[in-house]
Amino acid sequence: MPRIGGSIFKKRALALGLIMLLALVTVLGCGGGKTEKAETAKEEAPAQTEETEKPAKTLKVALLTPGPINDRGWNATAYQGLQMIKEELGAEIAYSEKVAPSDFEEVFRGYASQGFDVIFGHGFQFGDPAMKVAKEFPNTKFIITSTDISQPPNVASLGNSNLEQGFVGGALCALLTKSKIVGSVGGMEIPSIIAYMDGFKAGCKYIDPNVKPLISYIGNFDDAAKGKELALAMIQEGADVINHDADHAGLGVIEAAKEKGVMAVGAISDQNEVAPEVVVNSALSDLSRAYVLIVKDILAGKFEAKCVNYGIKEGTVGLAPWHNWEDKVDQSIKDRMNQLIEDVKNGKLNIADYVEKK
Repeated sequence: MPRIGGSIFKKRALALGLIMLLALVTVLGCGGGKTEKAETAKEEAPAQTEETEKPAKTLKVALLTPGPINDRGWNATAYQGLQMIKEELGAEIAYSEKVAPSDFEEVFRGYASQGFDVIFGHGFQFGDPAMKVAKEFPNTKFIITSTDISQPPNVASLGNSNLEQGFVGGALCALLTKSKIVGSVGGMEIPSIIAYMDGFKAGCKYIDPNVKPLISYIGNFDDAAKGKELALAMIQEGADVINHDADHAGLGVIEAAKEKGVMAVGAISDQNEVAPEVVVNSALSDLSRAYVLIVKDILAGKFEAKCVNYGIKEGTVGLAPWHNWEDKVDQSIKDRMNQLIEDVKNGKLNIADYVEKK
């Protein structure tokens, strides 16, 4: 019995010794692995490397418009530009439409306090409120369209050449007219719209000095009924091609052309879809592309607090596609318009030479 007992004890002792040895090896082995991994992690991912691997901060861009973004004109082109900034530059975007003047400062301040990097105010009326709020947020860029304001270090203005846009519209109307009377209805009689009308008259003169341009102003950019009324009066005077630079109110001008069966030339955006049967083409002011261009400059560190203007040379002013009018309009007219735009681009045509002296 003792021998048996002694044998059992020896076996148990041997087994216990083996277990302890294995445990010691295991502990040593595991301890070495943990230390190696920790050191490797430190070597492979030091603090500096972790910082460089963080995703770049997403640019945040906001837009304020005075009217509805579905007006197929002035406000719509701003919204389109905002969408292009999102799609092409990967920005986070937000917008407020139909903002009342009394709310301009509050909305600007709201976006700036939320960390938006760039805030567009779409229209000259946003200028003074932007300059006031901008002083509180020096790291936010405020960009106002249709004006020439600037305020260092962070307020700039952005626009397309209204004169060039009007020139394109006037030239096309002069080429299309049979009665040699054409008309253009403006929104408010403000510098940007006056410049458009100066260009419109210059375009008519360039094509045919005998073409008579009729000009009227609505007094706002929202009253489509008034726009229609003024356009009907022009048609009554003999105008057989009608144009506008009146934003939402311009839809009334096109409605008048549709009602009376005369041709229309749209403005700002491609307005053929508004009334394909009468809208032959549109004098484009592609601010949507201008929006993208200036934000690209900001990302490249090229922002300057100044007035930035684009135009025919940059491809932000020109004509829309001819759509269903492609085969209805004489090729000679299309060629003349293409040549006109090309001549402005290469400097052969100076629009200012045809603008009435005041």
